[in-house]
Amino acid sequence: MKVLFIIPDNGSYIATFPLGIGYIVSVLRENGHEITIYNQDVYHYSKEHLFNYLSRNTFDIIGTGTCGGYYQYRKMVEISEVVKKAQNTATFIVGGHLVTPEPEYFINKLKADFIVLGEGEETMRELLFKLENNESIESVEGIAYKDKNSMCIQNKRRELIQHIDSIPLPAWDLFPMEHYLLLRMPNIKSDERCMVMYSGRGCNFKCNFCYRMDEGFRPRSAANVIDEMRVLKEKYNVKYVAFFDELLVSSVERATEFCEKLIEADLDMKWDCNGRLNYAKPELLQLMKKAGCVFINYGIESMDEVALRNMNKSLTTKQIVEGIENTLAAGISPGYNIIFGNIGETKESLNLGVEFLLKYDDHSQLRTIRPVTPYPGCPLYYYAIEKGYMKDCEDFYENKHLNSDLLAVNFTNMTDDEFHGALYEANSKLISNYYKASLENALGVAKDLYINKNVDFRGFRQT
Repeated sequence: MKVLFIIPDNGSYIATFPLGIGYIVSVLRENGHEITIYNQDVYHYSKEHLFNYLSRNTFDIIGTGTCGGYYQYRKMVEISEVVKKAQNTATFIVGGHLVTPEPEYFINKLKADFIVLGEGEETMRELLFKLENNESIESVEGIAYKDKNSMCIQNKRRELIQHIDSIPLPAWDLFPMEHYLLLRMPNIKSDERCMVMYSGRGCNFKCNFCYRMDEGFRPRSAANVIDEMRVLKEKYNVKYVAFFDELLVSSVERATEFCEKLIEADLDMKWDCNGRLNYAKPELLQLMKKAGCVFINYGIESMDEVALRNMNKSLTTKQIVEGIENTLAAGISPGYNIIFGNIGETKESLNLGVEFLLKYDDHSQLRTIRPVTPYPGCPLYYYAIEKGYMKDCEDFYENKHLNSDLLAVNFTNMTDDEFHGALYEANSKLISNYYKASLENALGVAKDLYINKNVDFRGFRQT
C-alpha cells in the first residue's frame, strides 16, 4: 500500500526527529508498504502547500500523530481539515499521546477513519494488513473507529511490546537527517552532530500530572542501545546522543550496567538523559560522567513536601538537594524542571522553587517555571473533571489549555490573576539571573580575547 506520513510542524527552528513515526515506518517498510514522508516540521509547509500536495498525489493511507499540547492540538485539527478536504479516498489514521486518552472525542473532531491507541508498531502493521486484504478489522487490537451507525467502537487495547529489542531501528534514510542532526542540546559543541534515541519505554512511577499511558518500564538491553549508537556514529557521524525516553536512569543497577558496557565499547560519544534524583548517588554519577554523560534532566516539580506527596512524586526535598549537589559535584549539568499549581501548592511553594533554582542553576539552560497542566489521560485530569473544574476533553482543549505557560485549571486557593502575577514575579527573577550570567560570561570571553590575546577565539556566536 502507498502510505503517507505527515510530520506536523512544531514551529521549532531545528525540528526533533519523530521517533514514534520513525519506528512505525520501519516496521511498515519491512512489511512491503511504500512509504512517503511529508516533512512539514522541517520545511514549515503551509496548509495550502499540504492541500496542493495531497491534491496532486494519491495514497491508500495517510497517517499522522503527535503528543498532547495546545499547539499540537490545533495543528492536528488543521492537518485533519486539509486531509479530508483534499483526499476523499485515502484512509486517514491518527495516533500518539494526543488522541489515545480520548479516542471518541478525537475521531469525531478530526474526522479520522481510525485512531491508534498507544504503541503503533504492531497495531499499524496488523491494521494495514487487514485493510489491504479487505478483511474485518473487528479483531485488530489497539484501534478506535466508527461502525456503520457512526458509533465509536474501541477495540481491546493492545498489550505492550515487551521485547523492545525486537523493534527495528527507525527508518532514518527516509527522513532529512542533515536537518535533524543539527539539534542543539546542553553542553554540545558547534561541530558535534546530535541525534535522539530511546533506551526504553515507560516509567515505573505514577506522578499525578503525567499523561503517559503505558504501565511500567520496558528497557532495551544495554548492548542493543550501544549498537544503535555505533550505527549512528558510523553512518551519520553522530557525536552526541539525546535519550528522550522518560527514564534511562530507571535504577542504579541498569544505569551502571549501561555505563560500564558503553565505556567498554569505547565509542567516545557524549550523551544526555532523564534521571531520578533518588538514584543520583556519587558513585553512579561519576561512572556516568566517565561514560560520556554531560547532562541529566530531572523532574523536580516542587520544593514543597506537601505538594510532592500530593502529586505522588515519590521524592523528598532532601533527596532533591542531595541529588543535585551530587550531580554538580560529578561535573554533570542538571536540568531543572519545576511546575507550579498542583494540589496543595501556595505562593510559598513557588518561592521555594525559585530560591532553589537561583542557588543551584549552572546556567546551561534557561529554565522557567510553568503551571501544572492536567492533560487528558493523567490522574489530575480526571480529578479536575470530578471537582467540576472542567467538563471534558473538548472543554480542556477548546477553552482551558490555550498555552503551556498560562493556567489551564487552577488547583490553588489563589485567583487566576494572583497566580499569573506570582509566576511573572518568579520567572522575572529566573530570566534576569540567566541573562546576567550570560552577560558576565560574554564579557569574560571578551576580556580573555583582548587582554590575554586568546588566539583560539572563534567569534561571538550563538551556536
